Amino acid sequence: MTGGKDGAPGKSRQTDQSPESDNPFDIWLKRGLHQLFDDVANEPIPEELLRLIEGDRDERSS
Repeated sequence: MTGGKDGAPGKSRQTDQSPESDNPFDIWLKRGLHQLFDDVANEPIPEELLRLIEGDRDERSS
């Protein structure tokens, strides 16, 4: 069993809060992570990595 914020058994943090009611720390964390990693996440995937993935996919389907 998992405890919620109040430690009550059976409650998880996910059901205690809706996305609209994020606490200030959660909002700060999300914004900070987006500032740090959005540029990296939006970079194109290197061609060499794509070739490796396609090669592995081809081997598994054979």
